[in-house]
Amino acid sequence: MSAPPTDAALPATLAEIRDDFLALPERERLQLLLEFANELPDLPERYASAPGMLERIEECQSPVRAFAEVGDDDVVHFYATAPAEAPTTRGFASILAQGLSGLTAQQVLDVPDDFPGSIGLTRAVSPLRLGGMSGMLTRAKRQVREQVAARA
Repeated sequence: MSAPPTDAALPATLAEIRDDFLALPERERLQLLLEFANELPDLPERYASAPGMLERIEECQSPVRAFAEVGDDDVVHFYATAPAEAPTTRGFASILAQGLSGLTAQQVLDVPDDFPGSIGLTRAVSPLRLGGMSGMLTRAKRQVREQVAARA
């Protein structure tokens, strides 16, 4: 089986998440997404007490907010909040929180834009939901670019 062309830029954690999804039969992938929903990390206190610091993800029907923070060490942390009543969206937020956090700014910027479509859920969830995950990734990359540019 040949690897998707996006592998060159896909960091190990995201590649592992993608491979975990693709290893499952299609009908079981949604269950894995729901497991990710239960693993969305809590917000650090500085964001939990000021949720307006996180950007609203307009592509999501659910009230999702997210922020990619670039530390002084050039390491990115992706924070997100999504309601428990929106487990699909929450699962996508968790995938990005786990997959982007700990990467360098350049590694985040190099994540292929088509990553949300590469995890094998195109028939399990609606295009609107996949659009929400793409919106989260797009915003994270923009936020990283803005912070890197502000330091230059």
